[in-house]
Amino acid sequence: MKKLLKYLKDYKLESILGPLFKLMEASFELMVPLVMAKVIDVGIKTQDFTYILRMGGLLVLLGIVGLTCSITAQFFAAKAATGFGTSLRYDLFSHINSLSYREIDTIGTSTLITRITSDANQVQSGVNLFLRLFLRSPFVVFGAMIMAFTINARAAFIFAVTIPVLSIVVFGIMYISMPLYKKVQKQLDRVLLAARENLSGVRVIRAFNRQGDEINRFDNENGSLVKLQVFVGKVSALMNPLTYVIINLGIIALIHNGADLVQTDKITQGQLVALVNYMSQILVELIKLANLIITISKALACANRIGSVFNRKSEIVENVNAQAVEDQKAPKVEFEHMNFFYHGAKAAALTDISFKAMRGETIGIIGGTGSGKSTFVNLIPRFYDVTEGFIKISGTDVRDYPIKQLREQIGIIPQRAVLFKGSIKENIKWGKKDASDEEIYQALTIAQARELVEEKGEGLDFMIQAGGKNLSGGQRQRLTIARALVKNPKILIMDDSASALDFATDAKLRKAIKEGTRDMTVFIVTQRASTIRHADRIVVLEDGQMAGCGTHTELLDSCDVYREICLSQLSEKEVQG
Repeated sequence: MKKLLKYLKDYKLESILGPLFKLMEASFELMVPLVMAKVIDVGIKTQDFTYILRMGGLLVLLGIVGLTCSITAQFFAAKAATGFGTSLRYDLFSHINSLSYREIDTIGTSTLITRITSDANQVQSGVNLFLRLFLRSPFVVFGAMIMAFTINARAAFIFAVTIPVLSIVVFGIMYISMPLYKKVQKQLDRVLLAARENLSGVRVIRAFNRQGDEINRFDNENGSLVKLQVFVGKVSALMNPLTYVIINLGIIALIHNGADLVQTDKITQGQLVALVNYMSQILVELIKLANLIITISKALACANRIGSVFNRKSEIVENVNAQAVEDQKAPKVEFEHMNFFYHGAKAAALTDISFKAMRGETIGIIGGTGSGKSTFVNLIPRFYDVTEGFIKISGTDVRDYPIKQLREQIGIIPQRAVLFKGSIKENIKWGKKDASDEEIYQALTIAQARELVEEKGEGLDFMIQAGGKNLSGGQRQRLTIARALVKNPKILIMDDSASALDFATDAKLRKAIKEGTRDMTVFIVTQRASTIRHADRIVVLEDGQMAGCGTHTELLDSCDVYREICLSQLSEKEVQG
């Protein structure tokens, strides 16, 4: 939590004024029992109605001033807490975006969403309540006890006994409940994970008629969450009745003892009423303090969870001062005895990869499922760092490039076509912010998507739903291809990005890319042998190792794995054609 308090630095004034006005409100509140004592001991005793009205006016004034201080304090506390939450979420979002694929894979998407939403909101609420009550409640409790001692030390001794007992109850329950709230938040992650998987995989679930199983799974996770919440709720719920019992026992003792003091004229009736009022004020403030402690317990648990995300450092360490100098004569992309392990994996995903791709070449990458094709191309833009060896672009190790400079020259078309809510133009401009309509249409033409756009009545202004749900799989793929092409990258990576296209459209696409981007180095990851048979060179992967590298004709003679793939998809005539 200490690390997160830095987000209050821009709200130092509000963080001081909020508690200060709460203290002023509390000060006026502590004066009320004394005024009431005067009303009873002077005004009512002497039947001086003028005095009673004057004291009544003073009570109204104290109430108005206290209300004004309270509203002012609420304003400053809310402003500081809201600013704190805004800054926290912004930095957390920025930090998440700085993490590499490895950290995001390890933490999990649903967990990160929980951290930036419900956890951040809980911490913000804790800050708000803390600024309002962390000084006021203890001030009223000890202030009421001090005021009681000014009235009568013997009667005030009851306060001195009651307050420590109450403190033991409050802090004891807090000590028990804080670890439980951490368990609740962890179980909430599991519930959100189940919900996210169900929503994202709803088509698969219905296709296999597994709705009942998934409902039972969610019910089990949700039931576990409910049990934890009920248990911690019961523990927390003990606070109010226990504090009420202790305070009421204190009031009983106070009245019993105070009656003797009144009979012996050691205190007045008004002073006894004032003592009872002070005891009631202590009760109210301790209830507030108890609620504050519960909220702070939740906030601290959430703050620790957020802090654990901030403590995650990306394995991708950027050399911000580097200025990569490109050697135009060097291979555009070069792998040198490169090995790569996924985090926690016992075996390498890629082993001893050495390969060169020259400027303007089209490189096909093919292999069985799990052979490392996507991993191969994900290492080029440095989504992951190699474990051993090197990957160089234009003669410079990718680790010596500033991330922005590296990725600006690479266009990526991922396996899963991801589009965002907005117009077609807005989605294409993700590739190049200042792209003109002419550049967008040129990219759409190469991607075989121009006809698709022209069919839509709104053209480039056609609105795409979140995730591109109002488009077919092939339409989404063509638009993501156009998005990568509009930036005219030096390196284009197509990671099985034409799988939803028919063979004719796929062939037109490859031809258009070849003719329209002659200086571009293109990597095509695919399961289709027909897609890469005309590539300048083909890399064949098997179990993370290079089984072969060469042209289609060369590999048919020298690589059994490639020949087997081709024959499984094409006729003998097509293979040799």
